[in-house]
Amino acid sequence: MTNFPKIIREWYFQHGRRLPWRETKDPYKIWISEIILQQTRVDQGLAYYHRFIKAFPNVKALADAHETRLMQLWQGLGYYSRARNLHHAAQSIVNEHNGTMPQTYEKIKTLKGIGPYTSAAIASFAFGLPHAVVDGNVYRVLSRYFAKPIPIDSGEGKKFFNSLANNLLDKKDPATHNQAIMDLGAMVCKPANPNCFECPLHQSCAAYATGTQTEYPVKTKRIKKKKRYLHFLIVKNNTHILTERRNNKDIWEGLFQFPLIETPKLTENHEITKMASSLFKTSITTKEILRKKHQLTHQELHATFYNTEIPKESNLAELVNTTSYDITPVNKLHEVPFPQLIQKNLDELLNPT
Repeated sequence: MTNFPKIIREWYFQHGRRLPWRETKDPYKIWISEIILQQTRVDQGLAYYHRFIKAFPNVKALADAHETRLMQLWQGLGYYSRARNLHHAAQSIVNEHNGTMPQTYEKIKTLKGIGPYTSAAIASFAFGLPHAVVDGNVYRVLSRYFAKPIPIDSGEGKKFFNSLANNLLDKKDPATHNQAIMDLGAMVCKPANPNCFECPLHQSCAAYATGTQTEYPVKTKRIKKKKRYLHFLIVKNNTHILTERRNNKDIWEGLFQFPLIETPKLTENHEITKMASSLFKTSITTKEILRKKHQLTHQELHATFYNTEIPKESNLAELVNTTSYDITPVNKLHEVPFPQLIQKNLDELLNPT
């Protein structure tokens, strides 16, 4: 075997990405960057990182933050449980660890929302501890380099590739090694079109030698997306509109939305009108103004928005008295932490053509 650690280290010093969280040993900033970058591209996550650190420059500021403010800053990143877990973990660090991030892999992993990958990242990047960071990029590099057909989403695969990554790890400088192999996967050993001629390892790569790069990594599971049908009711007067906060254990927990009716299948407008009238306990008329399909990792959302009119003799306050909705000033809506599905269509919903 070639000197794998030495080769990727030399490549990294010439071609690796220069990112703000790599220029610090502050475990708080490294932690924030790792959570933001879960399920998020670096180019997208960078702006969020800067805004987040500006708003909450240290763990005490994050622990003391109001959840609504936290959700506003997280808006558009998705996977909102990450933000809630950050908040919970920050409070644990302040209350149980004297405001200091634990300094061992096992103790870091006890914090809410931190699993093996993130704890290894913090341990190696902040404290120089010898723990391999194994993300999708690393799985791809290793499975191709060794041409191992072991499914990476199986228990056997996770155990095998984690062990392999730790055996290859440069114990003297684990941070640089981890950053190097992740960058190699992100920049060169790409999922669909790997740039093999630019790869410093291609001469000793088993998949490249047999022309089977795109066959790796092997996976056993295919995500079958659940379809959901969401009907949002735009109920407003000249100055105010009805909103509600999602508090159930579901997508977008802690974010806000317009009054919602969910149905098990596509439903005609007149049926939604009946359901809306029953919901508000008064005669309602609805008119469809927008339809959108929104993809999440495990769900396909079919959202329909309706301009909803209430009887002239009724007012928003009366509707709120019989429901759990809030009355929100229309001119403050852009400050409300909505899911991206609503936020990016807000102007059109408020001013339909």
